Amino acid sequence: MSQKQDNLIVVLDIGSAWTRVLAADLNEGALRYCGHGCVESAGMRKGLIADLGPAAKAVKAASEQAEQVAQAIIGECVVGVGGPHIRGLNTNGGIELGSRLREIDKEDVRNAVERARAVERPPDREILHLLPRQFILDGQPGIFDPVGMVGKKLEVDLHIATCSSSALQSTVTCANRAGLEVTEAVLESIAAAEATLSADERELGVCLVDIGAHSSDVVVFFEGAVAHTASIPIGGQHFTNDLAVGLQMPVAQAEELKRQYGHAVVTAIPQLAEIEIANPQPQMLRLRMIAEILEPRARELLYFVKESLRQGGVVDALGAGCVLTGGGAMLPGMLDVTESQLRVPARTGVPVRLSQMPAELAHPGFSAAIGMLLYTHRTRANRGAEGDSLRAKLRAIFAASF
Repeated sequence: MSQKQDNLIVVLDIGSAWTRVLAADLNEGALRYCGHGCVESAGMRKGLIADLGPAAKAVKAASEQAEQVAQAIIGECVVGVGGPHIRGLNTNGGIELGSRLREIDKEDVRNAVERARAVERPPDREILHLLPRQFILDGQPGIFDPVGMVGKKLEVDLHIATCSSSALQSTVTCANRAGLEVTEAVLESIAAAEATLSADERELGVCLVDIGAHSSDVVVFFEGAVAHTASIPIGGQHFTNDLAVGLQMPVAQAEELKRQYGHAVVTAIPQLAEIEIANPQPQMLRLRMIAEILEPRARELLYFVKESLRQGGVVDALGAGCVLTGGGAMLPGMLDVTESQLRVPARTGVPVRLSQMPAELAHPGFSAAIGMLLYTHRTRANRGAEGDSLRAKLRAIFAASF
């Protein structure tokens, strides 16, 4: 195995179902796949780390797999953060520049953002991202980068994405126990958007729903910026549990049944279609019965997504529709339920292909991990020209600006 590579980017995605480590390096300015590891998660409960020991072992196993494929030593990583503890809020603030017109510099931008972020929040909340939606200069809105412009008053509309401090610390501690130093944390829904959404979609207005095992993370873009973030405590495992209870079978058997025959729309299944299952004795099961259990859960998920959009004031801002990604997005019929509930077009979000990336990674379940690679590469490139002290000050401001 070769030594640690300076240009290697490694990301860690600890999900409820799977723990993934993905590594890439820079090749002529572009990301090139180096290796990945993927193992079943352990020590997780309801989307959060409940037992550090087993969770760290899973991270260690995934990291070692990635090291073997990449033929490189992995010592640090960027971690993804998601789950039901994610919260987002919009705020506004600004600064007076003086009685005379003067040129705006980056320090002015930082001060305006700092003023906008000065909102009360519970002590157990950690700021993940400060996301400028727009700058307003002397009453003129719609400015993306005011540096170099002149004016007397600078304001900023800001979206703040927060997470549970304890949940974030558990993730960092888990990585540390597995021998990985955490250099940065990224909201997984924003990372998934990086891998699946086009610039046009973000400009026109789009909702991305990243359906994980125990929760579904939501992010809305409008006019190129993040306008809303939230998390819905419903994921693919809830669909599986519904089947296990409804059909009185083990969870593992219900998961296999969901993957092979599941559908979120009852009327899409022929009335007489049947399969034979062992439960525990061989018996015939109508396929519509599976859909009759799954459809209400799918509608419930999208109902709460719509309620979240309504509370965020963005339900009418989806000019480009809705994109479903994550492993739960693969359930047939989910797009139909989404279009029915949200009244907008819907598509499945598949991550972009990296150079030399195996075909099996071009799957919605890898959207967040691949997006974290793209996100980290972009933000590091944007910050590369800044001095160390200024870079540290501005990191939170520009880390996730599209």
